[in-house]
Amino acid sequence: MSETLVITGAQLLGAERADIIVENGQISEIGTGLSRSGARVIDADGLVALPGLVDLHTHLREPGYEASETILTGTRAAAAGGFTAVFAMPNTSPVADTAGVVEQELALGEAAGYATVQPIGAVTVGQKGERLAELGAMATSRAQVRVFSDDGFCVFDPLIMRRALEYVKSFDGVIAQHAQDPRLTEGAQMNEGTVSAELGLAGWPAVAEESIIARDVLLAEHVGSRLHVCHLSTAGSVDIIRWAKKRGINVTAEVTPHHLLLSDELVRGYDARYKVNPPLRREEDVMAVREGLADGTIDIVATDHAPHPSEHKSCEWQAAANGMVGLESALRVVHQSMVQTGLIGWEDVARVMSAAPARIGRLSDHGLPLQAGAAAQITLYDPSAAGVFTESDLHGRSVNSPYLGRDLPGRVEFTIHRGLLTVDGGSVVEELNA
Repeated sequence: MSETLVITGAQLLGAERADIIVENGQISEIGTGLSRSGARVIDADGLVALPGLVDLHTHLREPGYEASETILTGTRAAAAGGFTAVFAMPNTSPVADTAGVVEQELALGEAAGYATVQPIGAVTVGQKGERLAELGAMATSRAQVRVFSDDGFCVFDPLIMRRALEYVKSFDGVIAQHAQDPRLTEGAQMNEGTVSAELGLAGWPAVAEESIIARDVLLAEHVGSRLHVCHLSTAGSVDIIRWAKKRGINVTAEVTPHHLLLSDELVRGYDARYKVNPPLRREEDVMAVREGLADGTIDIVATDHAPHPSEHKSCEWQAAANGMVGLESALRVVHQSMVQTGLIGWEDVARVMSAAPARIGRLSDHGLPLQAGAAAQITLYDPSAAGVFTESDLHGRSVNSPYLGRDLPGRVEFTIHRGLLTVDGGSVVEELNA
């Protein structure tokens, strides 16, 4: 059972100061001068209170790849970053393409207790792109799956993509597409552009992403279904999503923290921490995705947290795995790239990192406004803190972060999941009193 908490003087969404009382897993009261006999008091002076963060794109690796991450370690990392819910991508072994696997993931998340784990189901059997997976069975399972993706594999066959979009309409599901034309990116090692030409590395052209997005928004319009675009990364992709929304197409899109901050210039050092798919793009693309997030064209920030053992990154560039860990650093990077630059405020942060991802994923008890009666999913963040990001900031099994040694603002001081403190005074709670 969660303890009663009295949070005093928090800045709600960075604005007015208020006290928050948490009882029995819910916010029972918000006001000023509040108290409860026997409650634990948390002094939140100077802290921004946000609804618990929600990540729509997380790789937890379990079952099958526990050397990289487990659901326990991944959700500890999530809590450290202020997240109270994560959507687990299906690239596990076995692939999460059946009701049995997604129910296993759900149960492991419940047992860990650090964050809600909502499984994402594969679109096709084995993520092979050949035939549809058991979408209906996963939707009606105890996991109640509503998001389906082949993750690192594009659903390239337009007929299969159309059938998937048609199928999920019946239970209000959404297809989350990894937009990458496989023919245009064969052998690609980084973004195609000036830097790739100078380094002699095979390029991943922007059109390989943009052409798939263009096709899929038209398919979604034709079918009348929901489409979500994963890790959008180019200026042209922003333009296509903007056009599609003006046309009334039911499409949403995400951008990662690393695409908001880092550019392909970093590849010059051949440090494999910067190898990711889609690749880091030009500085012009970085500015475009920032603007797209600020004006609402891009709906959410999602981490694409992708842990790998050190041997998969401590090698030559061409042999290294794609991916970066990102849960612990996400809010701090958004603070630096979007809030400190004046592009968005804390209310917008709550929208793009909590409310909108919960809505897209149909996670009903997350992303709610901080108000009496809501589930106690709360992140308390110190925007005045700053420091160098180090391995001590990481709480998962892998350390492939592109931010190691970089100055980042802010610090998550407290994370509250269903009334339980999972982060207390900046430290992940070792044993939850569930």
